[in-house]
Amino acid sequence: MRIARICLSAFFSLGLLDVAGAADIGIASFNLAWAGTTTDFNRHAEVCSAPAVQWCDTRAKKETGAQEPTSVEEARAKQCQIDFDKASGGPLAGMSVAPCNAYKLTPKKVVGGAANLYLEKLQGLKETVHTLVAEKQVQIFAFQEVKSVGVIREILGVHAAKFDTCLANHSAFQTVGFAWVKTLSSAPASCVPESSLSIKEKLQDSTSLRTLRPGLSLELTVEGQPLTIMNVHLKSSCANLITGGGFPGRLLTDKDSACQVLNRQVAPLESWIERVAAKSPRFVLLGDFNRRLDEEAKQKVPVNKVRVDGTDPAGVNRADADGQVASKYLWQEISDGNPSLHQVLLDESAVGCKGFVGLDHILLSSTLRALQPAEPRSVKLPVAQKAGQKIVSSDHCPRVTVLKF
Repeated sequence: MRIARICLSAFFSLGLLDVAGAADIGIASFNLAWAGTTTDFNRHAEVCSAPAVQWCDTRAKKETGAQEPTSVEEARAKQCQIDFDKASGGPLAGMSVAPCNAYKLTPKKVVGGAANLYLEKLQGLKETVHTLVAEKQVQIFAFQEVKSVGVIREILGVHAAKFDTCLANHSAFQTVGFAWVKTLSSAPASCVPESSLSIKEKLQDSTSLRTLRPGLSLELTVEGQPLTIMNVHLKSSCANLITGGGFPGRLLTDKDSACQVLNRQVAPLESWIERVAAKSPRFVLLGDFNRRLDEEAKQKVPVNKVRVDGTDPAGVNRADADGQVASKYLWQEISDGNPSLHQVLLDESAVGCKGFVGLDHILLSSTLRALQPAEPRSVKLPVAQKAGQKIVSSDHCPRVTVLKF
């Protein structure tokens, strides 16, 4: 297994290998696609191969163009969840087990055992991280879809000893975490979870225990000044503003259930950004936003059109009893001048990355953007994977930039 070496020239052209200065820091955001330990995976395989479960999908699928699944599909998914929870030892225990659709396995794929299939995934992640550290000089990793610090340290491999790590505790399998070079901060580093993003997903279901992933901030001292890195993984399935690629375009105020959930994360996300900006003007907000912020940024939306009620997005964003806000756009709401954010543009010339498009972003505060001698750029790097690998190493490519301080 080897990672493609095709992005090296892109790094040179973008200045991403110019790390002679002590204050040049490589940063990567990397969604690890349900990364757990081999023990976690073995438990997943045990539960999903139970006779009543048989690798069923707990998600109710929508028909093309539909706002909601059919009642028949809802009933099927509900029964699958009941069977899955029972095989797991109850709903609470079931939340710590990856769902049966996580790795796209079927009874046919796991004939003869599934453990080796998962080892290939972990090896691919380890090789990808090795390339990012050894060749791209990445010193800070923001990970999404990871279960434990143990997994992070495993995929750091030979580099684990030079990194510190932390994780946002969460009751479900997926959460967010960091790894950073121990010598990077001149003062003790601090990791602070942001639980306000971990909202209940199904408000009307009193029996549901599931909440969304929390956020996590890493507070460092670089060149004598505070630097905060904010890691997010927001609600999925409301990604597009513009219809394309088989995905419908939607505003955050659409009646689609996924968009309604993402909408309820807007107010806590905006409040978190404002609190961090007041304390640490140099900050980076990055991760899997599950929203095409690039599409939103290209729309010249008048200030009075950002919210349904026409109020200024720089003003107070009032939520209703369910947490819904009037925001139609995520980018225009969080980068409203109070504070302003700046997207690190993606170099689209690099090839070899087959991960999701437009979901992973790196955003800078105005103070940090002003420190950059030129327009900052980022690249996406391919993930190491063997031909014919049955469990993909990741369905996201790491997004990488180098920032000057």
